[in-house]
Amino acid sequence: MRVCAGKFKGRRLEENKFDHIRPTADMVKQAIFNKLNFIVQGADVLDLFCGSGALGIEAISRGANSVTFADIDKRSINLTTKNLTNLKIENSKILCGSYQNVIKRLQGKQFDIIILDPPYKSGVYNDCLNLIYENNLLKEEGCIVCEQNKDDDFDFSHFELQDSKIYGIKKVCYLKNKEK
Repeated sequence: MRVCAGKFKGRRLEENKFDHIRPTADMVKQAIFNKLNFIVQGADVLDLFCGSGALGIEAISRGANSVTFADIDKRSINLTTKNLTNLKIENSKILCGSYQNVIKRLQGKQFDIIILDPPYKSGVYNDCLNLIYENNLLKEEGCIVCEQNKDDDFDFSHFELQDSKIYGIKKVCYLKNKEK
């Protein structure tokens, strides 16, 4: 795993030795951030279900202002911490806890980009999106990036589907706030 572009382009991340972390392929990561190119610069990002931290680190490398990394698994938090330390990244925050507790702790904050990449087949998308909406975590012009199994569907009724792309078994959806 490596950083695809930006300040840390080409830098390797710690090797993932855990079965519970499903890293995003470099090609998919590149496609996601090419799509987010115009809003990542100066953005505040939430990387929920961060795993190794690779997606949030890509955002920082491409000019994000700050990234909040969150995961329930301490092994993921440790791996993310190692990657941030190795790259000497300081404009980040790490939270360990369930997505419900993390979202509750972030109440009052807003993000330009929220990355959701929970374990496939976990069935948490609907609840997670409802909590993001109820706690007003997405800025008005913000974007939620949902990485999922291509066969999974979820209700994003509080948000508007802006775009979706399929990469093998993976689907990436881009959501925004509904027009008022």
